[in-house]
Amino acid sequence: MTCAVPRLVVAAPSSGSGKTTVATGLMAAFAARGLAVSPHKVGPDYIDPGYHALATGRVGRNLDAYLCGTELIAPLFAHGARGCDIAVVEGVMGLYDGAAGEGGLASTAQVAKLLRAPVVLVVDASAQSRSVAALVHGFVSWDPEVRVGGVILNKVGSDRHEALLREALESVGVPVLGVLRRVDQVATPSRHLGLVPVAERRGAAVAAVAAMGAQVAGGCDLEALAALARSAGALACAGWEPGAALASSPPPPLPFPAPGAVPPDPPVGPERASSSSDGRAGYTSTAPVVAVAGGPAFTFSYAEHAELLAAAGAEVVVFDPLRDEALPEGTRGLVVGGGFPEVYGGELSANEVLRKAVRELAMSGAPVAAECAGLLYLCRELDGRPMCGVLDAGARMSERLTLGYRDAVAVGDSVLAAPGARMRGHEFHRTVVEPGAGAAPAWGVRGARPRVEGFVERGVHASYLHTHWASAPGVARRFVERCRTS
Repeated sequence: MTCAVPRLVVAAPSSGSGKTTVATGLMAAFAARGLAVSPHKVGPDYIDPGYHALATGRVGRNLDAYLCGTELIAPLFAHGARGCDIAVVEGVMGLYDGAAGEGGLASTAQVAKLLRAPVVLVVDASAQSRSVAALVHGFVSWDPEVRVGGVILNKVGSDRHEALLREALESVGVPVLGVLRRVDQVATPSRHLGLVPVAERRGAAVAAVAAMGAQVAGGCDLEALAALARSAGALACAGWEPGAALASSPPPPLPFPAPGAVPPDPPVGPERASSSSDGRAGYTSTAPVVAVAGGPAFTFSYAEHAELLAAAGAEVVVFDPLRDEALPEGTRGLVVGGGFPEVYGGELSANEVLRKAVRELAMSGAPVAAECAGLLYLCRELDGRPMCGVLDAGARMSERLTLGYRDAVAVGDSVLAAPGARMRGHEFHRTVVEPGAGAAPAWGVRGARPRVEGFVERGVHASYLHTHWASAPGVARRFVERCRTS
């Protein structure tokens, strides 16, 4: 099978050049023309895809070659872009910047090559004129396999400044596809981990995205950009499918029943029957309710996680720990992803009824998967405020930013992984949990300074590591199976 969706990658020489403004604005401008736009983001970032979703009305999806492997980039892209007229992929950092110590792995350039997509280079021209030609020439010639199809000049100060930049770039042979002036209203607020997520400023975010779209539509040649996207070669791959991914992944070890034992009765509750079967004679599969934390405090989640849980037979129900005083009816498992609980510590702590419900669920042995913000929420306290108390650990804000990819190995058996299972993850936080690991840690982190981190207690798996389950679909199947049998 092939994927022939027109596509382009928005990249830059460095962070802070305006990639998010241009990519989001381009998505909004194409959508305003009636096109179905597929939004994508290179790397592990959760926040930019929220703005992309506002611009396009579709789920923003990540393309991370470190977390998922190079072989999944094209299939995951095709999955997200299915049925779309055009796709826009926002890059990460500088065009050739990748995972530390891994060469070009997970760089925007690598993803562009894997997608056979042309690159549009966004250049912050605010402090240069003729030198822009040398900069663009270097990026164009560095890797002949990366096709830079055009340049968008950002933060241009005046007509005279624009004329100087265009004159300099004539010698490079790369067309100028847009010129954007300095416009304050498209700025989006940031804090300790980057942009403020859409869920926390919905109205203002809508206005910001609209302003980005108007600026890009007014300053860029949309016809030329669309033509560049159409020049992308077809991808010889099938789109990723959660059901097929589960079918091709090794089955997880099942804790119940033991060989030769009588299968347990199906769980009692408001679960709906499913036509799926796990292959054990006499056992009828059901759809256990898996509650997934959402709302402003927990905005970090990859769309593929919920899709895999559903494909594994779960009924996925989203709830908001800031407002909901009870877990969804019939909850058999809980997933609490990343976000900003430190910003909403007061409200999370004040929702004592829900904190108690989470603690009771966890203490019952039900499967609970918590990443980063979820880890903090399960702690005894966060910055002195009571949290769920599932883990005998305290969390606090820190001045130090912990950031980077991680190569991890499961230390013991948990609801997510069998001992020795290898996963790649990403850390991004300004908090500290003390102690950093329980008596049964979640992961052993490999590298120059090996360590253990996280907690495995009863059915709880809590860790700072963000992981992408598309790289190991069996994680979702294992979690749902534990929901059925716990």
